[in-house]
Amino acid sequence: MPPLAAPRRRVGYRRRVSREDLRRLLESVRRGETETAAALEQLTHLPFVDLQDARVDTHRAVRHGVPEVVYAPGKTPGQIAEIARTLQAAHQHVLVTRVEPSVAAAVQTELADAEYEPQGRLLWLGPQEVPVIGKGVIAVVSAGTSDLSVAAEAAGVARRLGNKVELVQDVGVAGLHRLLASSALLRSARVIIAVAGMEGALPSVVGGLVDKPVIAVPTSVGYGAAFGGIAALLGMLTSCASNVTVVNIDNGFGAAYVATLINRL
Repeated sequence: MPPLAAPRRRVGYRRRVSREDLRRLLESVRRGETETAAALEQLTHLPFVDLQDARVDTHRAVRHGVPEVVYAPGKTPGQIAEIARTLQAAHQHVLVTRVEPSVAAAVQTELADAEYEPQGRLLWLGPQEVPVIGKGVIAVVSAGTSDLSVAAEAAGVARRLGNKVELVQDVGVAGLHRLLASSALLRSARVIIAVAGMEGALPSVVGGLVDKPVIAVPTSVGYGAAFGGIAALLGMLTSCASNVTVVNIDNGFGAAYVATLINRL
């Protein structure tokens, strides 16, 4: 049996880097106080922290405007806790997605301040009230109660990323009057996330009612021919509403992330 690989040495750049730091560096270059080559060298060594099992990108908030978000499946509670501590040491809020209750409980024994949202399976270390920096409202529209876990993930992520969010539940096309009752809210939103399983018709209907971008999220909800969300995915991809775009099956996080970027424009 070959010997086990030696653990990676902890290497990294723990200094917090913000947009203001970069602005000062660029101003220094403009004034001639820092040579271009020296500034380029600083920008080349972007901060990250090399852990035993992860290489944590502490610079992503500068590049994307949103810190690295941790995907929990496949990670142990100890690994999640170590990554979270690393992000906290870089003065960043921590958001962990797809956290099952047993994993959340184990992480909370190491990180007592971690807040768990069981419906959206989100773990959060940060302020209870995140300042709103989005320019408008993100409306999250859920077709059925069975789709609510994905809708809750989308709504929870959007809130933690600094958006005002309105959640509209159980307004699938089988009872269209339920959706129409919220038409004023839909028209006032800046971005809409439409979450649906079965045949996935909801985003097309919503898209036909508003002049806003609609991010469709197919869910794995449905009977046999739904094929675990593939039927809804294909229906959304072939939508006749031109303002509809689609993320992957059950990907409430991805929809909320893109909606956040749109809402900041």
